[in-house]
Amino acid sequence: MPQGKPETRGRPPSTTAEEVGKVALRLFEERGFDETTMDDIAKELGVGRRTLFRYYASKNDMVWGNFDWVLGRLRSELSATGARTPLMTALREAVVVSNTYPADALPDLRSRMALITTVPALQAHSVLRYAEWRAVVAEFVARRLRRDVDNLEVGALAYAALAASISAFSHWVAHPEKDLLILLDRSYRMLEAGYDRSALRRLTRDI
Repeated sequence: MPQGKPETRGRPPSTTAEEVGKVALRLFEERGFDETTMDDIAKELGVGRRTLFRYYASKNDMVWGNFDWVLGRLRSELSATGARTPLMTALREAVVVSNTYPADALPDLRSRMALITTVPALQAHSVLRYAEWRAVVAEFVARRLRRDVDNLEVGALAYAALAASISAFSHWVAHPEKDLLILLDRSYRMLEAGYDRSALRRLTRDI
């Protein structure tokens, strides 16, 4: 018969934010997000409940993982684009590259996105995360167009980019056999094809 966990004394074994996130994600898949408590996650890890809050402010944050790293990666890719690269091309390429992951990381990513796009309890939190993502895109667009970040054109493009990303990720969750990067590329190419710089300049002349 399998042996139980050896009894330990003193300080609980250390863990990492990555380990906490992986265990939480597994429990969310097995039991459901709403049905899984912080106590359940702590028990599975063999740590105290308070330890979890050293790594994540809430259960919702565990689903998103290290989102600051995701934003930093996108910001870095956008900053690295050449000045002569057309705006929409630069945005498409940066989003695709910043969403390139090793093959063994894709199952967890798909699980996260499945939760984010389907669990009602996560929707309010998602609004905050999406706003952070749009802000990174808006900073880039404003810089390239030499406009303020609160300009209508800048905001519209940031929202459109978010929609293109969400559409690609949602399709990928529903069709795991497809390639995420190809879906993102196609989604942004559609956005790029509909972006007529001269027409947009005329439209926004008085905004």
